[in-house]
Amino acid sequence: MSRRDSRSRAHRRPESFRCLNCRLDVPLTALGTAHRNHCPNCLWSRHVDERVPGDRASECAARMEPVSIAVRSDGEWSIVHRCTGCGALNVNRIAGDDNPLPLLRLAVRPLANPPFPLERLAAW
Repeated sequence: MSRRDSRSRAHRRPESFRCLNCRLDVPLTALGTAHRNHCPNCLWSRHVDERVPGDRASECAARMEPVSIAVRSDGEWSIVHRCTGCGALNVNRIAGDDNPLPLLRLAVRPLANPPFPLERLAAW
């Protein structure tokens, strides 16, 4: 192998990343997103973007926990992540290969675990 071949291979963009939560090897390309940074299996992310998706400007690099689902005005679902390092909140589009079970778990979490006692509803 020539010196040039080894240099060009070292500068190539990676094709996947390893999930910091479940250790799955995740491809960087997925249907529905151009800047993947969350795992399709467990939905955990890494704090890599600072201002806009894909800027990769964050110096934090801590794990980001999926905490909720947000629905955009066009009906598209997004995952709300909270950084375990600095507490920042980021919203990421779901990808076409995201596991639907953890997505639904996030969506129904407020119903399964309401922030008030259910007995208070009986009084209405």
